[in-house]
Amino acid sequence: MARGHQKIQSQQKNAKKQAEIKKAKGHDQKTAAKAALVFTCLVCRSQMPDPKTFKQHFESKHPKSPLPPELEGVEA
Repeated sequence: MARGHQKIQSQQKNAKKQAEIKKAKGHDQKTAAKAALVFTCLVCRSQMPDPKTFKQHFESKHPKSPLPPELEGVEA
C-alpha cells in the first residue's frame, strides 16, 4: 500500500482521471429529457415530447383555440 506523499499523489491522479471521464461523458438525464421535448404549445408555451401528447394537451387545455396546422393529421 502507498503511504504518505505517494498516497496523496495517487489520490490526486485518480481524482483528475475521474473528472476527465465525467467531463467526456457529459450526458445527464436532465439535458436528455429537455432535448426530447420538441413540440411547444403556441398558447401556453409548455413543451411536449410527441405530436399525440401535444394534440391531447391542446384539445383539453385550449378547446376554444383553433388547432395548429401541424396537428391536423395526428391521431389522438
